[in-house]
Amino acid sequence: MLALVIGLLAVGTLYTLFVPEPQTASAQVNAAQVREGKQVYNNACITCHGTNLQGVEGRGPSLIGVGEAAVYFQVSTGRMPAVRQEAQAREKPVKFSPEQIDALGAYVQANGGGPTVPEGSLAGGDVAQGGQLFRMNCSSCHNFTGEGGALSSGKFAPALDAVTPKQIYTAMTSGPQNMPKVSDRQISPEHKRDIIAYIETVRSDKGTSTNPGGWGLGNIGPTSEGIVAFVVGIGALVGVAVWIGARA
Repeated sequence: MLALVIGLLAVGTLYTLFVPEPQTASAQVNAAQVREGKQVYNNACITCHGTNLQGVEGRGPSLIGVGEAAVYFQVSTGRMPAVRQEAQAREKPVKFSPEQIDALGAYVQANGGGPTVPEGSLAGGDVAQGGQLFRMNCSSCHNFTGEGGALSSGKFAPALDAVTPKQIYTAMTSGPQNMPKVSDRQISPEHKRDIIAYIETVRSDKGTSTNPGGWGLGNIGPTSEGIVAFVVGIGALVGVAVWIGARA
């Protein structure tokens, strides 16, 4: 009997020490945020995306599985709510406050699931590693300095001059428009931060004397340097040939 009492006391003590603190207050806050998000959704999104996030044919896609990451990117850049159906949603002035965007994302996340918005700072990435990853995975559409470029059927890869680190990260995880969705298995969260570090470094260099390789030439990619070298080189060769001919 004494051993049983001691055992029960020991279990009770361990439970008191290691049991997680009650999450009642946090749950109430999240529930209130979800309710606010539902109100925003019903006012601004339900017409195109349906009463249950299932989407409406000819108006808007399903939001099931897109997560709060897609909501954050689309709404914080003003692409949503959209005025009309186009080949690609364009960036516009933002319609909602940061609190409303977070609430809307919480509602979509709670009812549809999907990629989440990263917490904490996205700074501190490896610029060299990020440059290599960007050139391998992103430069074919966005250009190697993030200038963007045209795609097919009226679509385009936007310039990355004015986007925030969180918008870059959520674009990678949600895959807006023609952009492929990049999972953590394809590119880890750490490598995503490396890409962000590279983008921020490159765009901070534009228009300054710190362009790697010398003159920036509009930051439209290595093709411009090749064209200039070719034209100057051919011009020099023609000039030399004409001079030799004149001397002869």
